[in-house]
Amino acid sequence: MPANNASSPKRAAVVINPVKAAGSGLRASLVRLCDTQGWAEPLWLETTEEDPGSGQAREALEAGVDVVIAAGGDGTVRCVAEVLAGTDTPLGLVPLGTGNLLARNMGVEITDPVSAAYDVLNGTERTVDVVRSRFDESEDENVFLVMAGVGYDAAIMADTVDILKDRMGWLAYVEAGIRKLPGKPVRATITVDGRDPVKRRIRSVMIGNCGQIMGGIEIFPEAKVDDGVLDVLILAPRGRLGWLGVVKGIFGRRKNRTESAEYFQGKSAEVTLHHDQEFQLDGDHVGSGRHMSVRVDPGALKLLM
Repeated sequence: MPANNASSPKRAAVVINPVKAAGSGLRASLVRLCDTQGWAEPLWLETTEEDPGSGQAREALEAGVDVVIAAGGDGTVRCVAEVLAGTDTPLGLVPLGTGNLLARNMGVEITDPVSAAYDVLNGTERTVDVVRSRFDESEDENVFLVMAGVGYDAAIMADTVDILKDRMGWLAYVEAGIRKLPGKPVRATITVDGRDPVKRRIRSVMIGNCGQIMGGIEIFPEAKVDDGVLDVLILAPRGRLGWLGVVKGIFGRRKNRTESAEYFQGKSAEVTLHHDQEFQLDGDHVGSGRHMSVRVDPGALKLLM
């Protein structure tokens, strides 16, 4: 954590999605909270459509704050974490989104933003892994914290109706999932840690850093956010009956490897597709393409919780 003058109070920066907090009075509540907990007035930095959190996180680092609180959905958290990863400044979570995937996996309070902020200001540091990803031929790296996906699950994220998210919460993803279920498989080659490639006709490949996804479903039962290991799930159902194998593989009493749902573990993975598919990171659609590579960066991010 950044060093502070012993005579000056600690200070937090709040990187906030103003759409998620509109009309909530959250700013005044957090100012009061910081005052009662002996912290300075927080640096308040609102995200925009053009800059959903990265620029604000860099501004917070330049200001030398003691913690950067991401107040928003999973997209805000991911953008802030991308900047903080590899630094000594910790991330705090005040969930305001639909999925709140990282917060749920970490046991953060998701119904009361002020309570979540209290836990940050009075919390202890925990070190977690981040995962660095690249798409197609791009040299740019994107970070994710919970999971990435190619294919069916990413198509769900791309086609979820915003107004339903506001009304129904995570159930809006179920509605999109039903609509996208009849899609066609695509030929793919998956390589984990450079081992022998796995060739399948897939509906989806998901790569997890945490165990739970939308609705509290534990899709990666062995995933730990601080073990330096990625969990890879290949979904390759053959026809309608193949989806029963997916259900058995994921939701059975023991997570089994079936022809339709296969689990692998490693520190890196690559997915190469025969034609374009959608990509998602932490529940946000990030485009489409034919290649994704990921690698775990162990202990790269500090959380204050």
